[in-house]
Amino acid sequence: MTRAFSWLLSLGALAALALLLGVFAWQSGPVWQHEGAGYVTGGKWFFRQHEFGALPMICGSVVVALVALIMAAPLGLGAAVFIAEYLPRRSRLAVKMLVELLAGVPSVVYGLLGILLLRDWVYETFERFDPLSGDTLLTAGILLAVMVLPTVVTLADDALRAVPATQRRAARALGLTRAEAIWSVCLPQARRGIGAALLLSLGRALGETIAVFLVVGRQDNNLPVQLLGAGQTLTSKLGGSETNIAYGDPLHWGAMMGLGLLLLLLTGAVTLLGSLKGRRDA
Repeated sequence: MTRAFSWLLSLGALAALALLLGVFAWQSGPVWQHEGAGYVTGGKWFFRQHEFGALPMICGSVVVALVALIMAAPLGLGAAVFIAEYLPRRSRLAVKMLVELLAGVPSVVYGLLGILLLRDWVYETFERFDPLSGDTLLTAGILLAVMVLPTVVTLADDALRAVPATQRRAARALGLTRAEAIWSVCLPQARRGIGAALLLSLGRALGETIAVFLVVGRQDNNLPVQLLGAGQTLTSKLGGSETNIAYGDPLHWGAMMGLGLLLLLLTGAVTLLGSLKGRRDA
């Protein structure tokens, strides 16, 4: 009975996902008919002229997420090694709980802190490069790095703790120091779980809306060729006022729903890959 109920709930979740994909695909149909593949590869977005190209927003999302991951990965992995390998059990649980509390902070709070502190810091630090303001792709990437850090730390710690203690003892018995055992035994065996942690963090970064919306600058038609320029992401576009403006125009509305479809496919693919990698490690 329990197994059948679990299967029923799983099928319900899959049906909801399929329905969501179907709705986005159906609603975005007009823009695919109008633009074709140019909707994904085009670099210009002028909704009054019915010209829709999503490439700057796709690239902006990817660049911001990669900046966040590049900054959060070494710090999160180092913190996970410290928590998993050096702290005693009671201290480990307390520190890990505090780290996980950071994931519960609402994204709008992070966004407001980005406006209050991070935006001016980025502008003053890189003033010699003459940025127009502190609202840049780099600002959004740094802010996202803070937001995804708890995910990296928690999942990497779980991957390291999954390595059997006998492996550590065997390495120490062979004369390796603790640091050498971590580097030669623990990290290689936990690499799949660590990879899954990074992929799931990347998926979180790609899907973040409010915090990015507040600090990225929201400039259309700007390919992210430099990090100190304003840009636009899929989420910041969808979170703006244009979604309401588009509702009365079927083609414009289809273009906005197309952005939602692209975002869903992008984050879904990364999250699914991370989940599969984590399961294979387990």
